[in-house]
Amino acid sequence: MSSSSNVWSSGSRLKDGWGRDGMRSGGVLLAARDMERTKTFYQEVLGLEVVADYGTNVALTGGLSLQMLGSWAEALGKGPADIAFGGDTGEVYFVAEDYDAVLKALREHPDVELVHPPMEQRWGQRVVRVYDPDRHIVEIDEPLAAVCRRFLDGGLNEEGVARRMDIPLEQVRGYLKQVR
Repeated sequence: MSSSSNVWSSGSRLKDGWGRDGMRSGGVLLAARDMERTKTFYQEVLGLEVVADYGTNVALTGGLSLQMLGSWAEALGKGPADIAFGGDTGEVYFVAEDYDAVLKALREHPDVELVHPPMEQRWGQRVVRVYDPDRHIVEIDEPLAAVCRRFLDGGLNEEGVARRMDIPLEQVRGYLKQVR
């Protein structure tokens, strides 16, 4: 293939979330063994809503889609037994505007298995990771703007917040504009 016909070699479109050659993420798709159980987890525990339900494929708010295991395996040219669940090689993550409300919802669902209890990352962001019903790891984070606000409310000045979070001062100021 010549470089002029290579779809990866032409011009750049790096605006409005689009990458080179009009490439952008279309979302995340996870295989589900039991669609109703998995859909219920994302609706009741994480508060996502169904955007479209096609039976074997369900689109949820937040850019997440679920696909029945058999349909997913068929799309890959495999059998359902060939699909492995429960690996720790990746995660789907969400930023929760009301992180504390998410923790409350998790406590109301004791059947949800935690990967680890709620913790604070070294830069100060609070996070919890759980397994969905198919053992996909789901991370829920506190917004970085809320972290900045929490540190500012705790007595740090903007420069102190930048040092604590190990991010540029201008980034701290940008986050604080979102929560003032």
